[in-house]
Amino acid sequence: MLSGGRSLQVWGDPIAHSLSPRLHDTAYRVLGLDWSYGRRRVDEDSFAAEVAGLGPDARGLSLTMPLKRVAHAASVTRNRHAELSGAVNTLLFTAGGPHGFNTDVAGIAADVRFHGVRDVGRARIVGSGATATSALLALDALGVRDVEVAARRPERAAPLAALGERIGMRVHVAALDARVRDDVPLTIATLPGGAVLDAAVCDGLAERGGTLYDVVYGHWPTDLARAWERHGSRAVLGVGMLVEQALRQVRVFVAGTDEEPLPDEPAVLNAMRAAVTED
Repeated sequence: MLSGGRSLQVWGDPIAHSLSPRLHDTAYRVLGLDWSYGRRRVDEDSFAAEVAGLGPDARGLSLTMPLKRVAHAASVTRNRHAELSGAVNTLLFTAGGPHGFNTDVAGIAADVRFHGVRDVGRARIVGSGATATSALLALDALGVRDVEVAARRPERAAPLAALGERIGMRVHVAALDARVRDDVPLTIATLPGGAVLDAAVCDGLAERGGTLYDVVYGHWPTDLARAWERHGSRAVLGVGMLVEQALRQVRVFVAGTDEEPLPDEPAVLNAMRAAVTED
């Protein structure tokens, strides 16, 4: 276990809605660690000054939007998913500087597996923003080699196609309102929770979309989830992804790596899941 500070926070703008303090407090209680975990509203312009002002007790940060890009730039090292995505959601402070991790990718992949979706060769992503990048890398981790990206503005999905080529994945980009041509066993929706979509578009995606994994954990059900329900198909809420990525952040803060399991990790994970489903 690393030595040093015991103070942790989640930063972002907005931040009041974040469930991270509840998740992390639960994990450290199960682990028997007397660590504090708070939240602070920080934007991109103030990020560098806020980091510079942290005291010696600061162990690390969880980052949400819009700070994942600036955290990536501030990192002296990055894990593979942070390098590929260009986004860091976890900073670990050491004497050598802040080390950046992206735990969103592994969080999505782990929760998709948790819900029994395995061994799929093809999938669809709805959306083309930053979360879509993590979704694409999660599909890569799940062994998916053929992905369609359905985007409101297909030209904005060009970086996803380029990333797919880089990692050996075939990525086809289509307009969100285009006619769906192929069946897929898994659809990952990465749109904001309040996104309003045409019912006919949603129905077209639902009809040939397999299981819907919607990364949203508020604003439920989404327009897409309602369409899946109309078609009698399965729609999964993304709160489990939040839990799984937070678990990997806890690994980073405890052991300095997102790959080393925690002591009695199943008990930690179960407690974290209960903490966000008990209300």
